[in-house]
Amino acid sequence: MLLSNAWDRSQRRRALQQFHVDELDFEDRHEMLVSSFERGKITQQDYLQRTVFYRPRSFTPGDFTNFMFSLSQPYPDTLELARSLAGSCKYLMATLNNESTELNDYRIRTYGLRDIFDVFFSSCYVGLRKPEEAIYRLALEISQHPADECCFVDDRPLNVEAASRLGMHAIRVEGTQQLRQEFEKLGVTP
Repeated sequence: MLLSNAWDRSQRRRALQQFHVDELDFEDRHEMLVSSFERGKITQQDYLQRTVFYRPRSFTPGDFTNFMFSLSQPYPDTLELARSLAGSCKYLMATLNNESTELNDYRIRTYGLRDIFDVFFSSCYVGLRKPEEAIYRLALEISQHPADECCFVDDRPLNVEAASRLGMHAIRVEGTQQLRQEFEKLGVTP
């Protein structure tokens, strides 16, 4: 949407190939830890120790972490659209995301997301993950906005469905132009 996915299957695969780590072994370990990792229950250091560095490696945790972070790339067009909406000062801009603390903080800082979003409902801060209904309800309760006044945007159908079930306007983003058109239908303009 604004940035490439932080640590999803394709990013993990790239890192594992880069460092010649067995994918099946890693994914088994990842699946057992990802919920704790993204809910902020364990640190990135703990996660990497248990998924990659449980045995000696020819690379360091720092090498692996730097590569993980390098996989986060901006989508300039959608980033600019979000900046223009935020700059209009017409909308409360919030984000709901599933990310570990260290990766989330890196992305917020590196891509200037504090200039766009007023509130961050990040799984690592609130202990809830999309598509759990509770994270959407928390966002509605804290923002004090009724669901029908909110627009949720995501690239994953299950996340969009969850927001829609609560009465939010929900858009599955497929590209910047499509997103602009969907926003225009709702009267959302900079």
